[in-house]
Amino acid sequence: MAERTGAEAGAEAVSGERENGEGEGGGAGAAVVSLGDGWENDDGAGQRPEDEAGRGVVVAFGQTMKTLRVREGLEREEFGRRLGYSASTIASFEQGRRIPTPRTIERADEVLRAGGLLCLWKEQVERAQYPVFFQGMAVLEKECLELLMYDTHVINGLLQTEEYMRALLAMRRPPLDSETVEQRVTARLARQDIFDRKSAPLLSFVVNEAVLRHRYGGTDVLRGQLELILLAGQKQNVEIQVMPTECEENAGVNGPFTVVTRKDGKKFVYTETHTTSSLETDPEQTALAAARYGIIRSQALSPRESTKFIEGLLGAL
Repeated sequence: MAERTGAEAGAEAVSGERENGEGEGGGAGAAVVSLGDGWENDDGAGQRPEDEAGRGVVVAFGQTMKTLRVREGLEREEFGRRLGYSASTIASFEQGRRIPTPRTIERADEVLRAGGLLCLWKEQVERAQYPVFFQGMAVLEKECLELLMYDTHVINGLLQTEEYMRALLAMRRPPLDSETVEQRVTARLARQDIFDRKSAPLLSFVVNEAVLRHRYGGTDVLRGQLELILLAGQKQNVEIQVMPTECEENAGVNGPFTVVTRKDGKKFVYTETHTTSSLETDPEQTALAAARYGIIRSQALSPRESTKFIEGLLGAL
């Protein structure tokens, strides 16, 4: 139970701080630690019991949608046609095996004349697609002004292609079941809408050269992954830098981390290790992490140099 309590605290601290501000009870100066299997880097031990709560929400939503569909006298084929999905996908939604997007839920509410009943589930269903311990970080990604990401093991989840995601998930030991794989792929892809937001945050990625050379999933998967990174680097709000292996100094030797700056200026630091993840809120520690990231960025190749470097890797495949 202690593990679950710590995990839930991560999400609650973020939402509670938003409600309470920096006054008493706001939690400023406290480090919130969440225990659970790795999410961003897929380094953990597999699915945790906390994920069952999220599945319960998705299953309950699916049953509600099916009840409303049957009430309207719609077969899955017709309902799917109106939503732009196949009958099998509708079945997956109704059985809780796939998680619909917020827009899909809104459209389903309209088609089924639910009067907002399905829309009431949007926030819960969206949150359920993430392991409990990651939900606080997921909230921050949606509200952030800036994300600073340093990665040393795999490509950052925000930059991963679907093929790369599936290759990483397939390597998990013990193996993940197919439903968990589909849920995590869907959730990770949904996070990538951060690039298309009307008011997009500033995104900075520094990635170790070795990460860009690992052929997880094969050469074709890596080729597609490098191409996506180059495309993302063309966006005005995105900077991608490579930390070359020949670099003699690297302030990031302690491992990967992400610094999040919320729109109110509050900073957080998210880290993962083999069996734990944490969301740091202490002002001193978050300031130090941001400063450390600045040093890392200065030691890495410049964005322009990094683009040429990645193009060279791609050309050599």
